[in-house]
Amino acid sequence: MRIGVDVGGTKIEAILLDSTGEELARRRRDSPQGNYEATLVLIDELVEELERDFGVTATVGVGIPGTISPATGLVKNANSTWLTGHPFQHDLARCLNRTIKAANDADCFVVSESTDGAAQGARSVFGVILGTGVGGGLCWEGRPIVGPNAIAGEWGHNPLPWPKDDERPGPECYCGLRGCLETFLSGPGMINDHFQRTGEHVTPQEIYSRALGHDFECLKTLERYEHRLARGLASVINIFDPEVIVLGGGMSNIDRWYHTVPTLWGAWVFSDRVDTRLETPRFGDSSGVRGAAWLWPLE
Repeated sequence: MRIGVDVGGTKIEAILLDSTGEELARRRRDSPQGNYEATLVLIDELVEELERDFGVTATVGVGIPGTISPATGLVKNANSTWLTGHPFQHDLARCLNRTIKAANDADCFVVSESTDGAAQGARSVFGVILGTGVGGGLCWEGRPIVGPNAIAGEWGHNPLPWPKDDERPGPECYCGLRGCLETFLSGPGMINDHFQRTGEHVTPQEIYSRALGHDFECLKTLERYEHRLARGLASVINIFDPEVIVLGGGMSNIDRWYHTVPTLWGAWVFSDRVDTRLETPRFGDSSGVRGAAWLWPLE
């Protein structure tokens, strides 16, 4: 039996898989934002609940919105900033009284979708997380590409490519720089962009719904977002040239992107045509939790 845990900015989700990958149970709780110790306790509770309900002891893999530094063993680059600087993998292993595996949530997501998801059968895949933050993971033949710095695929902290004059220098990012893709393409990034233009605080889903009703300002917000998304993904295609790009996270649930973005990105891709496919995740916006569960057999 395998348990996967996905630690997000707004929720923590746990899943129990059997040896064939069939989902037996899933649990979800709100993240204890800003509280590191409470995060450890909540994960411990979710694991205990699943094991108690099914009478099993399982391996545990965890996806986090950051990564474990190979140099220090501490979490770095976490959008859920209360994890940063802590020995998360060590501390959680102590809480659970067992060895665990931890990986970047985007790496977990792309492993899941490459194995039996929307990119099944593709050799090269880029998995994107568009949610509270913006992350990415690269997969080659079903295996995550991690890199010596454990940051492969972290496109969210590259600058927005081919910026327009009114996009410079860009919003401030928590990483200390300005104009990172995350500041434009995250859920809060869209909210901020719409507010700067209209003075209204509106959620991305409300913006999308109002755009369907022909709200001019909401439609313009969507157009700016998809143009930026197309530019960001074009830069990845130029470097990695993936067969498939799979979008995940809350912002991936807007149907529009899958039709409009591929019609736009060719303007910046250095090719006569673009055969890369843009896909919705087969397992929904929580697909990463499956990849976390499969961290054990991957090594």
